[in-house]
Amino acid sequence: MAETTARAFKDPSLRRSAALFRAFLREPSDPDRCYSLLARDSVAQVARHIDLPGRIVVDVGGGSGHFTEEFRRRGAQCYLFEPDPRALDARGGAGGDAVLADGYLLPLADGAADVCFSSNVLEHVSDPRTFISEMARVTRPGGLIYLSFTNWYSPWGGHETAPWHYLGADRARARYERRTGRPAKHTFGENLFPVHIGPTLRDVRARDDVEVVTARSRYWPFLASTITRVPGVREIATWNLLLILRRSP
Repeated sequence: MAETTARAFKDPSLRRSAALFRAFLREPSDPDRCYSLLARDSVAQVARHIDLPGRIVVDVGGGSGHFTEEFRRRGAQCYLFEPDPRALDARGGAGGDAVLADGYLLPLADGAADVCFSSNVLEHVSDPRTFISEMARVTRPGGLIYLSFTNWYSPWGGHETAPWHYLGADRARARYERRTGRPAKHTFGENLFPVHIGPTLRDVRARDDVEVVTARSRYWPFLASTITRVPGVREIATWNLLLILRRSP
């Protein structure tokens, strides 16, 4: 029943956004439900632009495999590439097709994938341009690149330390440790980096190896594309930028 309801959500819509936000708030206590819902929603977004049955999909940084599993459920041949062995083992292993690999240097031939998918990874890499270039390299001409990330000035830009990251990353991290008694998972400058909406949009639009199919807020319930066009405001209001790119010939 939950699966049918999730597929029925209109995107964008207030109902869909509320469901995703509720699941996100419960992520620490119920991560499987959160990421399963997000995977169904994200794969449905991809399926609007390409027929998935039989397609080769590369899931870059997909953690414990929720997105990979959903792509396979929709008929795609999906392969997971994840650099963190702890993430791969989080649910007891992500399957025999998971590969321990860095998104900067994927062990794939040029144009090997019909779809290259990455959800909420870009803010965790120090060189976003190289990361995007590698995604473009492994995608066939005419194929799709799905890329989403939480930008630094988003209310959730500091991840578990948000919204105190607005007062400085070090201060936010120290507050988190005082409050919880344990260090934050993410450290600014080590595994969390300040990625911004405006510069990212300018970079992808200036590239000659991809064209922008859509640029929008991933979760916003209305005016999802409009909000990304407003300089300044978009850095806070977008929350999470979704880019769907098509690989140029």
